[in-house]
Amino acid sequence: MKEINELNFPDDVRYAKSHEWARTEGDTIKIGISDYAQDQLGDIVFVELPEVGDTFGQSEEFGTVESVKAVSELYMPVAGEVMAVNNTLEDAPEKVNNAPYGDGWMLEIKADNPAEMDDLMDNNAYLQTLKG
Repeated sequence: MKEINELNFPDDVRYAKSHEWARTEGDTIKIGISDYAQDQLGDIVFVELPEVGDTFGQSEEFGTVESVKAVSELYMPVAGEVMAVNNTLEDAPEKVNNAPYGDGWMLEIKADNPAEMDDLMDNNAYLQTLKG
């Protein structure tokens, strides 16, 4: 595992306490797990994601990520309808480890209430949470 100062925390995303990130991209919000989360999990071997059209409330479980160490639930940082799923993760789950904010994204949603993004932490607040 890396030291916190070795991890990447982009300032264009917001973070949930459960370690998911959310980035506004036009009319949709892209979602994945943070660099910290993937680092803690270790080598990711399987990602279970919902279907396009599924809807979730804020903080509802939307899938799981399985690593060589553990299986972890994924929670929706913002309520909405799934508009796209990163199906490349089925054959290449390691993308979550290699590029959690890039090719390792998981969902794209249309938010029910985009103001819920304000409930999430910016990178400084998230870093403070990780440092305890």
